[in-house]
Amino acid sequence: MSSSDFREEIVIAGFGGQGVMLAGKLLAQTAMRAGKEVTYMPSYGAEVRGGTANCMVIIADNKIACPVVGRPDSLIVMNKASLTKFGPRLKNGGLLVMNRSLIDSEPQVDDSVEIVAVPADELAVELGSHRSTNMVAVGAYLQKRGYLTPDEAAQALPDAIARRYHKTLPVNIEALHKGAEFVKIEA
Repeated sequence: MSSSDFREEIVIAGFGGQGVMLAGKLLAQTAMRAGKEVTYMPSYGAEVRGGTANCMVIIADNKIACPVVGRPDSLIVMNKASLTKFGPRLKNGGLLVMNRSLIDSEPQVDDSVEIVAVPADELAVELGSHRSTNMVAVGAYLQKRGYLTPDEAAQALPDAIARRYHKTLPVNIEALHKGAEFVKIEA
């Protein structure tokens, strides 16, 4: 694949309150800053906090005609229900980044899928911020895929996060790097 043919379709899923939308928005912002074409489509469950939440992000070098992701190249799942729902859609040869803190079962995916099981909750708690679990998962994803870096995401974070939460920037940036480091060491 030439660089002008680059296209990555991602689904990020979890329950409301896990920062799924922020994770998707951050990927989109980071890719836009890198000059990529991007779509970002959030989907909230009826209950919002505690209900299901997912977003679809497409990053490409060329124009994107449709924001819907049917069979993602990559899947970031934060809980077991999301893995059950989206795991079967993952493309053969795709990447599954899963929060093994909340997923204790073996994923039912094709043998060709690369699985990165990150203890995202525990790593975030080590940093003193359970709410940074989403950033740990994004950092792991970015490290594994390599087309964008955790440093680029850290630079885009102020654009993705509401100004009233800018006090959390240091711990969220640290969480991005913690997820990336986990992949370097463990995966």
